[in-house]
Amino acid sequence: MTSRYIAIDWGSTNLRAWHYQGDKCLESRQSEAGVTRLNGRTFEAVLAQITEGWARENTPVVMAGMVGSNAGWVNVPYLPCPARFDDIGQQITAVADNIWIVPGLCVNQEDNHNVMRGEETQLLGARELQPAQVYVMPGTHCKWVLADSEQVSDFHTVMTGELHHVLLNHTLVGAGLPEQEISPDAFTAGLTRGLDSPDLLPRLFEVRASHVLGALAREQVSEFLSGLLIGSEVASMKAWIAPQQTITLVANPSLTARYQQAFDLLGYGTQTLRGDDAFQAGIRSIAHAVAK
Repeated sequence: MTSRYIAIDWGSTNLRAWHYQGDKCLESRQSEAGVTRLNGRTFEAVLAQITEGWARENTPVVMAGMVGSNAGWVNVPYLPCPARFDDIGQQITAVADNIWIVPGLCVNQEDNHNVMRGEETQLLGARELQPAQVYVMPGTHCKWVLADSEQVSDFHTVMTGELHHVLLNHTLVGAGLPEQEISPDAFTAGLTRGLDSPDLLPRLFEVRASHVLGALAREQVSEFLSGLLIGSEVASMKAWIAPQQTITLVANPSLTARYQQAFDLLGYGTQTLRGDDAFQAGIRSIAHAVAK
């Protein structure tokens, strides 16, 4: 591999690309052409468009995310956990000349069936930038990952972000609400309720009842619900980790701040890392491994 390469984060709904010279990003671009939004175009055509002018025919491309799923360009096999970090970069799959896709990770145990694509690349970067024994990766589907310096041993997925969206937009909980507003107080109230009562199902209808009865401002339902869901998630998962374990939160700052508040209330120390920084550090390490 030459010192120039292209890194691609290709998810279900979005596509992001970075053009690198060594560790320096020359240019970045983004598109809404996720794997479910190609609108009849081929993967090759979308890749060519987003990398136009980057001398792609001579520049290696390393891709991660849903592009390697059964709905993507090629269904790239998952690496089963426990999985060594080094294997993530060494077992990439070539899908075309000078184009590779990073494998995802899976857990296939009697008590835990889980998969991830894209987050494994963030984990590589997080291990380098903010090493920990537990990585919590909030988002649409939050990943809770156990790892050491050598391997990923296990992980779970909690659908907190997606559940918030569905409840607020497609159920009676959010029906008829006005435009929502940011409210730290409402979020904290929901968070405290979720931490104290992680049995989520009996609490969900109370969100609607609270604003119907005037106990919760109708403009603050989203914030209260976010706190309730995150509090329930963290309270439910805390038994999976030991208090002395180092925890790194990997996501955008606004989201890590919400989870950090939950951990603070439980007395757990955390460190934070931007998801983009983690991904780019991870994809660079894979590109460099291919170069060897």
